[in-house]
Amino acid sequence: MRVFVFFDLPTLTVSDRKTYRNFRKHLVQNGFIMMQESVYSKITLNATAAKSVIENVKKNAPEKGSVMLMIVTEKQYANIEYITGEFKSEFITVPDKLVVL
Repeated sequence: MRVFVFFDLPTLTVSDRKTYRNFRKHLVQNGFIMMQESVYSKITLNATAAKSVIENVKKNAPEKGSVMLMIVTEKQYANIEYITGEFKSEFITVPDKLVVL
């Protein structure tokens, strides 16, 4: 399973920018990888682990702005179609194994 975090946070004030940096840093430190600007994903073993990750993100989400979460299966994730750009990942996935580079 994969957990996606989509966020749009204000960056108008110094305090807002600090909150943005702290939230992004929290995601990266907890194993999320950036797919696009403000779109991060993390692989989890099962639905229980995904729910735990979601609770952790909820506890650390900023008060201002928009933060959304979504869980998808690996089969659903494999159906992503890239229209422009190219797939960039730190992971090579095959059906039964995960290799971290």
